[in-house]
Amino acid sequence: MDTNKYIPTVEAIEKASGVLEEILEPTPFQKNQNLSDIYGADVYLKREDLQMVRSYKIRGAYNKIRSIAPESMQNGIVCASAGNHAQGVAFSCSKLQIMGSIFMPVTTPKQKIEQVRMFGREYIEIILTGDTFDAANSAAIKYAKENDKTFIPPFDDPKVMEGQGTIGREILNQCKEKLDYIFVPIGGGGLASGLGSYIRQMSPETKIIGVEPGGAPCMKEAIKAGKVIKLEQIDKFVDGAAVQEAGALTYQVCKEVLDDIVVVPEGAVCTTIIQMYNKSAIVVEPAGALSSAALRFYADEIKGKNVVCVVSGSNNDIVRMEDIKERSLLYEGLKHYFVVSFPQRAGALHNFVTNVLGPHDDITYFEYKKKTNREKGPVLIGIELQNPDDFAALTERMHEHSIDYQYLNANPTLFEFLIG
Repeated sequence: MDTNKYIPTVEAIEKASGVLEEILEPTPFQKNQNLSDIYGADVYLKREDLQMVRSYKIRGAYNKIRSIAPESMQNGIVCASAGNHAQGVAFSCSKLQIMGSIFMPVTTPKQKIEQVRMFGREYIEIILTGDTFDAANSAAIKYAKENDKTFIPPFDDPKVMEGQGTIGREILNQCKEKLDYIFVPIGGGGLASGLGSYIRQMSPETKIIGVEPGGAPCMKEAIKAGKVIKLEQIDKFVDGAAVQEAGALTYQVCKEVLDDIVVVPEGAVCTTIIQMYNKSAIVVEPAGALSSAALRFYADEIKGKNVVCVVSGSNNDIVRMEDIKERSLLYEGLKHYFVVSFPQRAGALHNFVTNVLGPHDDITYFEYKKKTNREKGPVLIGIELQNPDDFAALTERMHEHSIDYQYLNANPTLFEFLIG
């Protein structure tokens, strides 16, 4: 197939929708009052987090597997995934009673691995290999070739893209208003290319905005470079979208159908995860929060508009919530770490607490480090503020009281060494 010309067609996506009717109902399309109030817009959520496998990936996986010749299907299939595609493939294997080998990075959250086992039951085996999706993907492709099995790509495949494109079809069927903006997360680009193709053909006036995590903007960089490139390093925190290299097909489609790509810092994603839970009782994984997190960077453009955010998944491990909270506080300027050298005399700490801390400042971390001399003792202190504007006053009081300190937030190397 000529990758320069392929675009998922309306007809192909309509056909995929018919295939998916065998196993799926349309997911809810809901107005979110909290986001609407914040941005002065009508913000709707396409709730792919409410799929049976808690992500949209079932669409592309099942559509691809159902397109395989029966004899090839019975020989077994192989896939690679950071979790959500794996769950879609696992469910499909169980539903169709075929064997599947699923390769996952060793960094995949335990919760996602257990979910894959639950959906696939006795029809799948899980192979943990590599630190990134790309490493697991390479191993899976090699294994499929060596064992004459069919590889099910997570995103760079026409049938997968067409399956994901059915979300766009559902959105246009469910939305009763003129649709001004759609925000869609990007990992490898399967969702953005499939959905984007359908919307571009059926609602050409709608702006389609792709959203990538700051630590893995593979599609943004590919479009900037004019070709697919492999990122040297990625931040794997937004694991559902932490992809080093966009697909060849998805790149060609995304550069044609997307109006823009917003790159969202991981800290902003964490803030959105917390806000969606606290304000709307919605549990999302980091990748599932990307589209809603992007709204703060498009606040002026979307004011007074009809906006859709695709909530792509909710496979979040509860043990990550402490890390998510910490990242959010750091990004929002509410958490600050210092190494303070206290004089070795009575009353030094009392002076700090009484005269330096503000009335709403909390010490949330306190650890004495090894003393280097008799006169001073270094202490690692974490301080949480009620308002980011309080930081300037805090450091001003430190100077007024001659506090000897190092500010760690501004020193990434030292921060990583001491805080982790």
